[in-house]
Amino acid sequence: MTVRTRLTREEAAKVGMQVAVTAREDPERYAIRCEPHFDLTFSELNERANRLASTLYAQGLQSGDAVALVCSNRPEYADVWAACARAGFRLTTINWHLGADEIAYIADNCEARALIGDFVFANALAEAATRSPKAGVRLALGGSIEGFEPYEAALEAGSPDDLELPVQGSTMLYTSGTTGRPKGVYRRQTPVARAGLFIEILKTAGFDPPNDVCLCTGPLYHAAPLAFNLSVPINAGTGVVLMDQWDAEETLRLIDRYRVTHTHMVATMFHRLIGLPEEVKRGYDTSSLRYVIHGAAPTPVHVKQAMIEWLGPVVYEYYAATEGGGTYITPEEWLEKPGSVGRAVPGQVIEVRDDLGERALAPNEVGAVYFKAPEVGRFEYFKDRDKTSSAYSPDGAFFTLRDVGYFDEDGYLFLTGRTAELIISGGVNIYPAEVDAVLLMHPDVADVAAVGVPSEEWGEEVKAVVLPKDPAAAGERLAGELVEFCRARLAHYKCPRSVDFVADLPRHDTGKIYRRLVREPYWEGRERKL
Repeated sequence: MTVRTRLTREEAAKVGMQVAVTAREDPERYAIRCEPHFDLTFSELNERANRLASTLYAQGLQSGDAVALVCSNRPEYADVWAACARAGFRLTTINWHLGADEIAYIADNCEARALIGDFVFANALAEAATRSPKAGVRLALGGSIEGFEPYEAALEAGSPDDLELPVQGSTMLYTSGTTGRPKGVYRRQTPVARAGLFIEILKTAGFDPPNDVCLCTGPLYHAAPLAFNLSVPINAGTGVVLMDQWDAEETLRLIDRYRVTHTHMVATMFHRLIGLPEEVKRGYDTSSLRYVIHGAAPTPVHVKQAMIEWLGPVVYEYYAATEGGGTYITPEEWLEKPGSVGRAVPGQVIEVRDDLGERALAPNEVGAVYFKAPEVGRFEYFKDRDKTSSAYSPDGAFFTLRDVGYFDEDGYLFLTGRTAELIISGGVNIYPAEVDAVLLMHPDVADVAAVGVPSEEWGEEVKAVVLPKDPAAAGERLAGELVEFCRARLAHYKCPRSVDFVADLPRHDTGKIYRRLVREPYWEGRERKL
């Protein structure tokens, strides 16, 4: 007979065992619904998490070790997350759009002792594994991967019993920046202030576990879906419906079928949903929805307004990042302050500062947005002191996500731009310098600047502004060739969707390109609202 935990829910929350409590109290309640694959009750999820944790212990992993996961949205994602949460492992979820080189870099950089991968990405994973020597444990789920052991066999070898000495695990996710490789956002301790945003979300979400259902719309390798569509509802005892590939009408079908009450979305999803034909929207019952939270990318005012008019006042918004931060706004507040991302959550101090990051500005003065760093649990970029220090203010008390904005007289924050050169397309961060580096490898390119240009659907999309070696070569043929050149070397979402040719590109005499000057003509007459 399986041994069940005797911990209270409060005790379980301190050691990552909330799933075990729900499994004890209501074992047959569904934790995961996943139509393309299979469903899991809380009892089944709990046992699988125990089996995986005990197997990884048996194969030499210890609390504090890292586990890397490359997986589509399928039930095993919840297994791995729940196992790491109770075994003290540090989980790094890796974007499955990345190529073998990028996967290998992250797996090696995060010091993963175990690499768990979805067979759908077998080629990239098999190659990445050869360059990730620290990952001695390699498990393939859903099918076979060269050099990997079967995931289900690993589960069978483990014990279904709840861990006797559970240890709270953690996550270390990799975030994009403006230059160079992705950065692991690492915390040595959990900050108290960071809980402020989650407290606000839990308070307004008002989970009723036996009756509520959360729909996971985004890929779980992203911080927001992992937190708001998996860990928060599951830990609250609320079941989750997983979408693997997002589709607007399919979203409505799932909301209707499962009577979904909670979900997280991004601006691109809103845009596609409101663009559906009226007869399609009327064909599904969305009245069960009472909490739709969004963030990750700027949402045009007219798009959010349309969502609220359609679904009612159920659309909530936050502003934060993997590094931390936190503002929050209810639909009622937003209707009074359209375009705002809200006020600072309790425990969070936010200032808009001058260009040097030294002086706080008055209301309605535009400047860089800075968040007070917590006394305990401040983030650092894993094994990168220089990048860490560059994110903090000169006095070391605040950090910035390099966004620009202002507070109004009532303390509501409005974002107006981004100091960094980062491109945000559909909620995904893209390094312009990485695109430049690839295009500069092409024999016909003399110079290049990738910039974000307006996109009605994605907010921004990547455009390559190219100085060709031979001006006579500029044209549609070369433009198409350059796009394909990128697609062969980069994850497709990073690749330019269009190419423009120019006679010159502005550069500082230090060699740094003035990307802002390249970008500005494309935004004339439009607000680059990031």
